[in-house]
Amino acid sequence: MESHAKLKAAIAHYDALLQETPTTLAEARDFLAARSAEEKMIFGGRPLSPYLRPHFVTAERWRYLCEECARIWECVEVVGRVAMSDRRIYDDLGITDGEARLIEIDPGYTGISITSRLDSFLTEDAFSFVELNAENPAGISYCEVMARIFMELPIMQRFTAVYSVTPLYSRRLLLDTLLTAYREWRGNNDKPRIAIVDWEGLPTQCEFEQFQAYFQAEGFACTIAPPEQLDYHNGTLRHGDFEIDLVYRRVLTNDILDRPEACKALVNAYRDRAVCVVNGFRTKFVHKKMFFGILTDERYAGLFTPEQQAAIREHIPWTRRLADIRTTYAGNTITLLDFVRANQSRLVLKPNDEYGGKGVIVGWETTPAEWEAAIEEGLRGDYLVQEKVPTAHEVFPHFTPGGDVNFIEQLVDLDPLLFHGKVGGAFTRLSSTALCNVTSGGGMVPTFVLNV
Repeated sequence: MESHAKLKAAIAHYDALLQETPTTLAEARDFLAARSAEEKMIFGGRPLSPYLRPHFVTAERWRYLCEECARIWECVEVVGRVAMSDRRIYDDLGITDGEARLIEIDPGYTGISITSRLDSFLTEDAFSFVELNAENPAGISYCEVMARIFMELPIMQRFTAVYSVTPLYSRRLLLDTLLTAYREWRGNNDKPRIAIVDWEGLPTQCEFEQFQAYFQAEGFACTIAPPEQLDYHNGTLRHGDFEIDLVYRRVLTNDILDRPEACKALVNAYRDRAVCVVNGFRTKFVHKKMFFGILTDERYAGLFTPEQQAAIREHIPWTRRLADIRTTYAGNTITLLDFVRANQSRLVLKPNDEYGGKGVIVGWETTPAEWEAAIEEGLRGDYLVQEKVPTAHEVFPHFTPGGDVNFIEQLVDLDPLLFHGKVGGAFTRLSSTALCNVTSGGGMVPTFVLNV
């Protein structure tokens, strides 16, 4: 593919600039480390982006990515609409009674998940999704701030004298998405007072602070509010003396259900339509990892058009709930547990409702005994099995906490950010292991579109 050859040439040119003199690598490292610290590019106390190059995607592949995400999002909306009246989908997704009670509250605006993230692998020959983060995706501010830092990098300025690049900035899109939902909910164009709601002391605290500063710079009053510090009285939700109109919800539904007393004010205000909450709780329908099981199960094929079915076959990995059942694979009937035991090298086990890589067992990285133990553990809980997808790898310049710079091969997880179902940005997570996840120790870089 001609564009892939041009991509490789551009990467080689960037890396050559980095290594042009004995000091250029160190200068780039020191610049990025210093600017990252200034801009709070920190996750759980460590630098989020210990890399010296962004992830480049050609304009041709970027257009393709945006088109295919839009096709898959059509399927997301279909399931979200049908699930409201189809208890079979409730059961197959594993919706709990507590989740159902929250789902059934009308958020006051349309859309199943108006800000979301599709985690994917983009190779030269394939584009495969592995998860949909539909509830409250992290990383939107982190990736914009890091993209702006990279655009300041002296080597990037020299690189862009030869190659045209488009950095992907998404904070304005996130704000516009929040405002669109608020105005539909409110019925007018009043300027809302915003609360970013999540627990104190989380690894993402620095991103909350970035967003707070950004919202305030755009003219919106904003507070960061732990759920237990909210008060709901006389039809108004407050954080101290701060009256809240719009909640940018980052606290997870599971945490709300686990700590109902701490989250009572938020839930009651949402139920009473006293505050607009984005995303609302109906996202749980498509945030469950078993959502991919709905998409790939022939029993639900009739929900989708032939074009949508083709997109599912091309981009969504075969997924089933782990259980002692008979099901289908590639059109053939199988006994699921026999199939899982016989195909360890191309399967992954995942909890249906976790994040950060927690509980994920990668078949090709475990022993047969470990795989069997994972199956038995999964059968006692709510687990799914998913087929391996083609993965992307690329060599990146990486610097260690001690300052050493090495070129190392990394797993490349490209994560498009969607707003009202349309791609408006992306970032890339990098890892040395099959769990390409920042929470589990990986890092991130901004995604740049390379105009070649």
